[in-house]
Amino acid sequence: MNALAATNRNFKLASRLLGLDSKLEKSLLIPFREIKVECTIPKDDGTLQSYVGFRVQHDNARGPMKGGIRYHPEVDPDEVNALAQLMTWKTAVANIPYGGAKGGIGCDPAELSISELERLTRVFTQKIHDLIGTHTDVPAPDMGTGPQTMAWILDEYSKFHGYSPAVVTGKPIDLGGSLGREAATGRGVLFATEALLNEHGKGVSGQRFVIQGFGNVGSWAAQLISEKGGKVVAVSDISGAIKNSKGLDIPSLLEHSKIHKGVKGFHGADPISPNSILVEDCDVLVPAALGGVINRENANQIKAKFIVEAANHPTDPEADEILKKKGVVILPDIYANSGGVTVSYFEWVQNIQGFMWNEEKVNNELGNYMTKGFKDVKEMCKTHDCDLRMGAFTLAVNRVARATVLRGWEA
Repeated sequence: MNALAATNRNFKLASRLLGLDSKLEKSLLIPFREIKVECTIPKDDGTLQSYVGFRVQHDNARGPMKGGIRYHPEVDPDEVNALAQLMTWKTAVANIPYGGAKGGIGCDPAELSISELERLTRVFTQKIHDLIGTHTDVPAPDMGTGPQTMAWILDEYSKFHGYSPAVVTGKPIDLGGSLGREAATGRGVLFATEALLNEHGKGVSGQRFVIQGFGNVGSWAAQLISEKGGKVVAVSDISGAIKNSKGLDIPSLLEHSKIHKGVKGFHGADPISPNSILVEDCDVLVPAALGGVINRENANQIKAKFIVEAANHPTDPEADEILKKKGVVILPDIYANSGGVTVSYFEWVQNIQGFMWNEEKVNNELGNYMTKGFKDVKEMCKTHDCDLRMGAFTLAVNRVARATVLRGWEA
């Protein structure tokens, strides 16, 4: 089942639990706006090249739409729709005043020079500047983009609308980016994991963790978990997978990964097959890489007692059912990885106020939001007698539906 089908399925199950009107249900599923634009730029060799830029704006009932811009050669419209919708539910679970959006450009950033990427970003911004904005739609970095991309969007947008730092988040610190943003998703995963383990009378300290993915989210989660006394016994990334049942030396691994562009060859561990990473013996499994990695083929072999979804949509619905029967507790992505968008919200707030926070305040506020979020999800689980995924979806759908009705959706 693809990401869109799975997201729609979860939405419909939550909608039934809440007893939503069928017309309202349909209204909440249909995107507010889908944008597709041609972006033609001169390449460095003087030839012209055209690319397709896109933006799906899903819902704005609770506030401006929010979501990443990705540069990737294969842009699947269904996946973009699913991710835009997922952002609507994620921001609602986190209880931050946003709706969902997603977009980007169909290109391979590795094949473009820095100046070509800048020209492409500026042309894309020229095409959509009237459709994004501080109180309309606030983009952020995603796959293939980063703080520099956001800086170009900010500069190009400001030519039309005056200096507007809050039009994008994930900016460089020197242009109004927030301290703590780089570690935010990984730190949110730590706070989410702490809340889950505390609920079961445990703490992070002494628990054995396996982390799939050692990019921004996975590496920060590993670092912060190990600082709290958690034992990270296995990790993987695109270079390979490694294991040390006594616990990996995470600071040394981070240094190794930076130098060698991956975890492969780390001396303080044994190499293992990347395919076996998800079924390694551990207490907590953290998928922090791609979607759909936990499926009916491997779900029965998973030994973890808890799964914390740091990636988007890592668990297929079929695997969900198998794991539920096994008694594995899954902390869903729309709550577990919401630390990034929460700190993006803090960045937006700081930009609007023109008053920047120190890193301690950012991290403390993130902890407050993640802890409150878990309590809200658990409350819905009790009300509707459901698991954490359905608890999170009912919480999100209920908040968006209430905002939609209160604003007079039938008027």
